[in-house]
Amino acid sequence: MPRGDLFPEIGPFETGYLPLTDGHVMYWEQVGNPNGKPVLFLHGGPGAGAGPVHRRFFDPSFWRVIIFDQRGAGRSLPLGSLDANTTPHLVEDIETLRQFLGIERLLLFGGSWGSTLALAYAQAHPERVAGAVLRGIFLGRPTEVDWFLYGLQRVFPDIHAAFSGFLPSAEREDLLRHYFLRLIDPDPRIHMPAARSWSVYEGSCSTLMPSFEAVAAFAQDRSAVGLARIEAHYFMHDLFLPPGGLLAHMGPMGHIPGEIVQGRYDMICPAQSAFDLAASWPTARLTIVPDAGHSALEPGVRTALIAALERSRHLI
Repeated sequence: MPRGDLFPEIGPFETGYLPLTDGHVMYWEQVGNPNGKPVLFLHGGPGAGAGPVHRRFFDPSFWRVIIFDQRGAGRSLPLGSLDANTTPHLVEDIETLRQFLGIERLLLFGGSWGSTLALAYAQAHPERVAGAVLRGIFLGRPTEVDWFLYGLQRVFPDIHAAFSGFLPSAEREDLLRHYFLRLIDPDPRIHMPAARSWSVYEGSCSTLMPSFEAVAAFAQDRSAVGLARIEAHYFMHDLFLPPGGLLAHMGPMGHIPGEIVQGRYDMICPAQSAFDLAASWPTARLTIVPDAGHSALEPGVRTALIAALERSRHLI
């Protein structure tokens, strides 16, 4: 799909690997203006990892963009590791990176699971967050996970049939458990086909119009195993969120300015969650993109995200 409204391709001015707890090592990079205003990019999934295109949402003359791959995802090591991989661990990893880079306060930018993690971090460390630009809201509620696993068949019956049909018929009443058992099997002959099936399912439902490019990206072995295994792990454990979920803990971040960008026809993270978040966050502005699905690269979504970033320049 055309991306002319994104900023030009750019490489990082600094990269590194940061040791974390429990044997994890985080890949991180900085892009744009070394003396610019700091913005932290939070990728989706959980487990999807970040890519070069994500650098292009940010004006490189203004922003100091910090991008990292979460535990077990992307270029972080070890790939697909579930050891000590929970939402509280990821929140503290952000703190470790922030302190390592010597940043006092930053703007958060995240979509899908990235919006979940941004909210969790802002609730834990509100004094470190100047604002947030969030897209494709996912609050990690059981109804949202159930929609992903079963509800999508109402809109994508053929794609869901392929996803559920990967498993023997006796296992299809509990897709999550039986996919998870395959995804954690150490034998690549077992976990790789399951990872591809899970990841292609998600990629096939992520855009308003069919995108072979999106599906191909989701189908790549390295991205598929990180996404599917970690996502299923988090789903099995209710996303490791606090009792009552994120909406019950909005108080600490109630003063933080926010921008919420939501595709009207987002099938991965339906718009109800964005409306519920906006209702609980009085300092946030909600933008509904009328002709878009879930992907950040949908034309209307990426335009709205760049506009939201422009409005957020004064926050930090």
